Amino acid sequence: MRINQMNNQNKKNKMPRFNLNWLYIAIIAGLVFMLFQGKDSVGGVNKEVNLTQFRAYIQNGYAKSVVINKTDGTARLTLKTDAEVIRKVFNQGMDRTGKAPTVSTEGPANIDKLGDFVDSCNVPLSYEESSNFFMSLLSSFLPIILLVFLWFYFMRRMSGGSSGGAGGGAGIFGVGKSKARLFEKGQGTNVTFKDVAGQEGAKQEVQEIVDFLKNPKKYTELGGKIPKGALLVGPPGTGKTLLAKAVAGEADVPFFSLAGSDFVEMFVGVGASRVRDLFRQAKEKAPCIIFIDEIDAIGRSRGKNPAFGGNDERENTLNQLLTEMDGFGTNSGVIILAATNRVEILDSALLRAGRFDRQIHVDLPELSERIAIFNVHLRPLKLADDLDVDFLARQTPGFSGADIANVCNEAALIAARRNRQAVCKQDFLDAVDRIIGGLEKKTKVMTQGEKRAISVHEAGHASVSWLLKYANPLVKVTIVPRGQSLGAAWYLPEERSITTKEQMLDEICATLAGRAAEEVFLGHVSSGALNDLERVTKRAYGMVAYLGMSDELSNLCYYNNQEYNFTKPYSDKTAETIDQEVKNLISTQYERAKKILQDNAEKHRQLAELLMEREVIFTEDVERIFGKRPWKSRADEIQEEEEKAMAESAEKAANEQATVSPAPSTVSSTQPVAVQPEKAEAPAAQDAQATEAQGEASSEASDEAPKA
Repeated sequence: MRINQMNNQNKKNKMPRFNLNWLYIAIIAGLVFMLFQGKDSVGGVNKEVNLTQFRAYIQNGYAKSVVINKTDGTARLTLKTDAEVIRKVFNQGMDRTGKAPTVSTEGPANIDKLGDFVDSCNVPLSYEESSNFFMSLLSSFLPIILLVFLWFYFMRRMSGGSSGGAGGGAGIFGVGKSKARLFEKGQGTNVTFKDVAGQEGAKQEVQEIVDFLKNPKKYTELGGKIPKGALLVGPPGTGKTLLAKAVAGEADVPFFSLAGSDFVEMFVGVGASRVRDLFRQAKEKAPCIIFIDEIDAIGRSRGKNPAFGGNDERENTLNQLLTEMDGFGTNSGVIILAATNRVEILDSALLRAGRFDRQIHVDLPELSERIAIFNVHLRPLKLADDLDVDFLARQTPGFSGADIANVCNEAALIAARRNRQAVCKQDFLDAVDRIIGGLEKKTKVMTQGEKRAISVHEAGHASVSWLLKYANPLVKVTIVPRGQSLGAAWYLPEERSITTKEQMLDEICATLAGRAAEEVFLGHVSSGALNDLERVTKRAYGMVAYLGMSDELSNLCYYNNQEYNFTKPYSDKTAETIDQEVKNLISTQYERAKKILQDNAEKHRQLAELLMEREVIFTEDVERIFGKRPWKSRADEIQEEEEKAMAESAEKAANEQATVSPAPSTVSSTQPVAVQPEKAEAPAAQDAQATEAQGEASSEASDEAPKA
């Protein structure tokens, strides 16, 4: 009985759905039939002759019958089924002309004379008064037909095409259908978890969801329930959508994929209708996965005041989504995956447990993860033998997976432009410089005065950052224009887990050093410090208003996460205090930068002259002038700790081996053998956290201010 029910259900599911394309085909077939029906089709070829020859064929007895059309003024005779007659008229056999070929002619002005002649020859004669019915019908209804087709065409375009996604809706009847793309069981994407480098934590959580769908009994035996949904959160380019593609490739279940904007339509109520249709299809395919990319398009927090930024249609769509995810209805076996980089604006009802049970953070990759990502994107490239992947990973702090992919592609293009046989280290360095700072503008013409001012400015950045303990280590300085900047100093930002006040003050001081150098050594300031001042002001306000790092407003945070709150979370008096504290902080660090430059004026002069001469200088050039930095960078400290731990581990293992391994003659058969411990795991991956300054650019660019 159960088998019969399943067979009946399968038969119902296999029933073909109505498609408007079949209706279009039927209409075209009918029109073609009418076209041919309008003609009296006979089984043979037709030959047109003049009236004299036409009368001669009749007089010679070739005609079997004659038909005269009074409306058109034409006559047509059908030849006798005689091979000799047909050969005389067409010079061909019956195999080519057919069994009933015809001969036609234009009739005389008085068609009755031709009829009398046919009667005198004793040939069967008939008359017809036919008009071209099809042409008259077509001329009458052609405008209407064209309007109908145009109407169907535009309505299909407005509703998103004829496919309608997984719902199969077409035309205006498919407006409310879901536009999700369905990957059936066993037909996933070509992306697997092997293609997702780094993000081991996020990958593990997503793998658990896939494993739950494959082996639900393993978890339900212990009383566990299938999670309702998981939200992938992280900056752009970190691999959220790639993780979802990997899930589609790994999961042996149906996978629905769509974007948040697919619910948005010009018609009222369409979004909610598409949500209902999506979950209806998902319930039929359960167990399955639904992936909604950029869910912030419909999941934005509902406004308390509709008059200010409210959108009833979007909120109705969100309400329907909330109901479908955790309402009275049961969605057993349906898991929701969503991705967004703006989790702070999502509605709180959407984020609660029971809807999105897990928030999987996909952060910017750390050093070890960047190495793995580089290894993935370097596979298709022809690389030089001496290329160091670890070096490339250290040169790209704060880069996302998409940025690293762009670096690899850009390096390949640069190598091809230089006619290289393989991509080398310099190509990657140039690619990083181009992505961060832009394309070099070597054709830009500058005077010697402008060039000297830029050299003094950039040398100021390099000098002060070298002399401060917590400033980022210098990589190179250039006065070659790049993008919007006239010169740039490239640093290697420290990947700190936390940032202290002293570290922030040193970075502010180093950023202000460019303008300070202009004032100290040139006697005037320029617009080249626009970008420096912008970054310094933002950081100073963050220190005072958010981090509580000021004397007057210590341990106070005025951060407000409300999107539609138009009022400041502090009074006007506090605002004045914040402004004054920011001004004092920046002024103090500016005077500090000036003093450092005055104390090292000669070294700064040498560096500026070297920069004017070469246009590009590197770390070793600064080290030759200023000497070796007395402070170690965080990366050097971590590397030393790693090497020390490995040396201690090796020494300990050697001592244990010597202790438990006496001469073979004295070793007892029951004595245990010492096992050499594994090497200490490098703590670099744990310590290489993204610093709060990584959101800024890796370069200290001096942009030219726009003219007033």
